[in-house]
Amino acid sequence: MTDFSVLTDADVYSQFDYEQVVAAVRDAFAERAAGTLEAPPRWHVDAGEGDLVFTAGAVTGPANAAGFRVYETFPDSGDEHTELVAVFDATTGGFEGLLVGHAIGGLRTGGIGGVAIDCLARDDSETLGVLGSGFQARAQVGAACAARGFEDVLVYSPTRESRESFAETVDGEVEPPVRALDDPEPVVRGADALVCATTSEEPVFDPEWLEAGTHVTTIGPRFEDAHELPLEVVSRADIVATDSLPQVDAYDRPYVASGADRERMVELADVLENPDCGRRRENEITLFCSVGLAGTEVVLGKRFLERFA
Repeated sequence: MTDFSVLTDADVYSQFDYEQVVAAVRDAFAERAAGTLEAPPRWHVDAGEGDLVFTAGAVTGPANAAGFRVYETFPDSGDEHTELVAVFDATTGGFEGLLVGHAIGGLRTGGIGGVAIDCLARDDSETLGVLGSGFQARAQVGAACAARGFEDVLVYSPTRESRESFAETVDGEVEPPVRALDDPEPVVRGADALVCATTSEEPVFDPEWLEAGTHVTTIGPRFEDAHELPLEVVSRADIVATDSLPQVDAYDRPYVASGADRERMVELADVLENPDCGRRRENEITLFCSVGLAGTEVVLGKRFLERFA
């Protein structure tokens, strides 16, 4: 007889809302700021034709959760790589449960984006712009709209069918209307907060379109030799934040924020604790480079396990 739960994506989606996701991730960042979240960079285990990739975190404050996420990168898996999140009690070490599937990993990245927008975007932000129409773009929009009261959402991706389908689907999940546009320029120019959620290794917009005062989040490729974000945005940004500086430094290739730009990067947890580390003026451009703070998926996973307990 087991005293732990095993949840699937179907279980997670039957019990979730974006407000819960953002709240759980915000709690994890509060623990990071308090020094009670241990979050080393991810590591890879060579497994022949692919890798096993691990992220692990321990939260010893009120969230009281420890554990790891693991996924494989075998080429024959296609887009459906197996992913597991294991959760333990951080006080007793007792095993609490396992989450199997992609929901937790994707939702926690969306939640991180929501917290970043809430911390860094202007208080009067009304329009959310999104470049990309995949699963992660959907999670980013849901979390951002849970964190802030946007009045409308604009989306662009290169394929008409994809962006229109995305707009129709997400329009039923968030309060503001979601509109698909045929050109990325008005999305970027009209956005008070802009999310880049693509797989492109080339810039997806012209930096000249970016208005003063805009917040930008990038979650796609973020390296000097492969980047969805124009490099000019990094140097132009007044504030450059990330969720994990150790993860930024652990990459084996040059990051988009390197040299002097790396030296001025701040952690989102520090901005959450001390807003003066973030936006100071309405006309500043703020940039958030999402790399995936380890431990956030464990805290979020525990919240779902508690719902099924």
